[in-house]
Amino acid sequence: MKKSALLVGSLLFAFAVQAQSTVTGYVYEDANRNGKKERREKGIAQVAVSNGREVVLTDEKGRYELPVSQDNIISVIKPSGYRVALNDENLPQFYYIHKPKGSPDLKFKGVGATGNIPKSVDFALVAAEEKEEYTTLLFGDPQPYTKEEVDFFARGIVSEVEGVKDVSFGLSLGDLVGNDLSLFSPYIAAVKKVGIPWYNLMGNHDINFDAKADSLADETYEAHFGPANYAFNYGKVHFIVLDDVLYPDPRDAKGYWGGFRKDQLEFIENDLKFVPKDHLVVLAFHIPISEPGSGDAFRDEDRQRLFDLLKDFPHTLSLSAHTHLQRQDFFTKADGWHQEKSHHHYNAGTTSGDWYKGQLDENGIPVSTMRDGTPKGYAFIHFKGNKYVIDYKAAGHAKDYQIEVFAPKVVEHGRKTSAGIYANFFMGSEQDSVIYRVDNGEWKAMEHQKEYDPVFVHSLQEWDYAEELLPGRRPSNATQSTHLWRGSIPTKLEPGEHIIEVRATDMFGRTFTQQSSYRIVSSKIAQ
Repeated sequence: MKKSALLVGSLLFAFAVQAQSTVTGYVYEDANRNGKKERREKGIAQVAVSNGREVVLTDEKGRYELPVSQDNIISVIKPSGYRVALNDENLPQFYYIHKPKGSPDLKFKGVGATGNIPKSVDFALVAAEEKEEYTTLLFGDPQPYTKEEVDFFARGIVSEVEGVKDVSFGLSLGDLVGNDLSLFSPYIAAVKKVGIPWYNLMGNHDINFDAKADSLADETYEAHFGPANYAFNYGKVHFIVLDDVLYPDPRDAKGYWGGFRKDQLEFIENDLKFVPKDHLVVLAFHIPISEPGSGDAFRDEDRQRLFDLLKDFPHTLSLSAHTHLQRQDFFTKADGWHQEKSHHHYNAGTTSGDWYKGQLDENGIPVSTMRDGTPKGYAFIHFKGNKYVIDYKAAGHAKDYQIEVFAPKVVEHGRKTSAGIYANFFMGSEQDSVIYRVDNGEWKAMEHQKEYDPVFVHSLQEWDYAEELLPGRRPSNATQSTHLWRGSIPTKLEPGEHIIEVRATDMFGRTFTQQSSYRIVSSKIAQ
């Protein structure tokens, strides 16, 4: 009897262990939109579901099965033509957190104990019209360190896009807050007012710094936003959102490094197996994969492995923030990219700009122009099939403000000068064409420069030469801009005011113009 009871007990224990080693459930069409699967609601076949590493497709009944451990987030990879439910804060609900014992004890609270996994973990989808032509909104680095800075973000950025129309969803590119993870909730409350579904990803200022392993550095993030690595489809675009912050730095266990863990790369590989080759693959993460041929901000082998996984996808784009600058990078075969067409990486300007520094505007909000002369702001990506166009919107400025022109206010008639005309084309790169003319004269090419933006340098001088304290905080020191052009300034024209016109043509073939002026005076008048 005792042996029999012991055997039965052992079998039950083994069964329980086995039961907890897998998760099963259904992806179904939620006809009555109550978030609960009912018998009459049909499963949806061929939908991808992931545990953060493996990716499987649902069968003809909408059923899936995946392995789980003691720390997994199960997520549905939303297919095109469907939408997932939103919570009251406009955050997409596409995941189930499985942490039977909860998060470890950390300074900032993580996920509570979830207990045994349910018998069926189901994901509700609702059929929705998704056009292949649509727009998304990008926020780089809101990064408030205080509730006052959350207010700056809300009034200086969110208020501009509150109630925005014809935008399908938004995405923040990390550094949602600045180390104080208790600010996640105020950040969420601010972004909610945009009024559209909002996705997020994790930055180096969103991590649990007291975590002992990289896999545990996202516990508080997960409690607020769900998985730090996930994917979804919209139209003819496949989005892969990733945490690319390795913490602690595997080189010395201090600080952080850009890169991916093995399980993340496996997730990308498994996910891409089910993505049509003619779709646009958009990868979003916080730390840029580094400018070609320089820097040590990102682990080289991880970038190369990513490029290897993308070698059969002719339509790609990657997005990052982090630097509080704006730049366009193009990776070629010399950089390990496998295709003839280069890979475009957009390192987006930030909503916090220069970390909420600079003088205060009329509303008491820091101007916060970035160190390369790019105004703080946000971006729109317009998708059409597997093509895209990116627009940058400078906060507090008109939509057509895409170039800042600098020239001396006055020059001497007929005398050569080392001064020049500068054009900062915020979305520009060395590949773009920037030309200028004076007084409707002949158009001339401007030369691409890697210099400090003179307008930004002047803003620093205003602080340094001020004899009284200025409101706000002194901006950071300037850094070289990757989107600055220079032209010589004509001095042999007639004395008087002269109009400068600059025209830039971007990578998408669109042209933008901006004007400025300067005066020519004779030496007698100058004296």
